[in-house]
Amino acid sequence: MTDNGQEQPGTGGGPRGVDPATLSEPDLLRELEAIHRSRHDTLLHGSAAALAAHDTRMGDLEAEYLSSTPARGRAASPVRAPCPGP
Repeated sequence: MTDNGQEQPGTGGGPRGVDPATLSEPDLLRELEAIHRSRHDTLLHGSAAALAAHDTRMGDLEAEYLSSTPARGRAASPVRAPCPGP
């Protein structure tokens, strides 16, 4: 919300966006893809408040995805190799 109580453009449902539990699976995946794409710019150029809001929204979306798709495909081993030590 803006200071005058108006909904922020592009949030689609208020200051935290649409409740992830109400999204269809394709919409949830689309939201996850979009927030992951925007993460780097938010980290580099966003305010502390923007980064906190991004963290919260990403956590909400990821938690909904994990709870709604328990049989999702998983890699047999870590997706990335561990970083070598010093």
